[in-house]
Amino acid sequence: MPAGIIGLGTYVPETVITNKELEKKIDTSDEWIRTRTGIKERRIASDEVNTSHMAYEASVEAIKDADISAEDIDLILVATVTPDRPFPSVSTMLQHQLGATKAGAMDVGAACAGFIYGIVTAKQFIETGAYKNILVIGVEKLSKVVDWKDRNTAVLFGDGAGAVVIGPVSEGRGILSFELGADGSGGEHIKQEEFIQMNGREVFKFAVRQMGESSMNVVEKAGLTKEDVNFLIPHQANIRIMESARQRLELPEEKMSKTVDRYGNTSSASIPLSLKYDVNRGKIKEDDLIVLVGFGAGLVWGSVAIRWGR
Repeated sequence: MPAGIIGLGTYVPETVITNKELEKKIDTSDEWIRTRTGIKERRIASDEVNTSHMAYEASVEAIKDADISAEDIDLILVATVTPDRPFPSVSTMLQHQLGATKAGAMDVGAACAGFIYGIVTAKQFIETGAYKNILVIGVEKLSKVVDWKDRNTAVLFGDGAGAVVIGPVSEGRGILSFELGADGSGGEHIKQEEFIQMNGREVFKFAVRQMGESSMNVVEKAGLTKEDVNFLIPHQANIRIMESARQRLELPEEKMSKTVDRYGNTSSASIPLSLKYDVNRGKIKEDDLIVLVGFGAGLVWGSVAIRWGR
């Protein structure tokens, strides 16, 4: 049976940090940040708000939107690189908080592509009939691993969560095709020691090439052409990288999601945050063909083509 998204939910912290506020803390400027990244502000979680808390809030909304209960969830997949602690996993903490007593649970570590890895994993269980409802969450508290004195990385990242319920959908809808990939030889280009460290030039070159290629690959795997694509939701890392993927698909600007200006780079949360934002705005309609594509530390990438609707 086809597998697709049947419920959506998001959560972002209340605290907003603008570029102007960062100007007071580090040697940067609002203009420099906006022109190079597209970011205007980002959300930052307080010390009391952990990754599991944000995941819970987004999940409650997604479960409600799917019109099911927590007891209907068969499996919980949490994509994150910023768990509350090394173990227990965020997914098991979430399972308990939700009361999803019948669900298995595991975390997925694929950095900014983690949400894509999560929904592709869920797709397999649904299509075989093994499970009916799978909760997939992309959630990060990157503010706790950012060096706020490093002007190259401090301006980029934010906190937030996005959740979906993956379940059976009607024939012709749902996840039509996917691609998952990795190139571990580039692992040193973006990593966490104590804080996030990044070779921006190398990551940029990789992302510009891979985002466009992977987007085209899933469209072709679905037996479609770029002319069939109605909307693109790229990982919200950098507006110039996102634009390269849009141009590869030859889409007009209004057919690409852009939330990087309001949330910054939220890693695994960025794609589901953008998806919910654009569904709410009416930018994504029944039977639209949408492409989700992400890349991240590893180096890893992933993309899916989805025919929207239940």
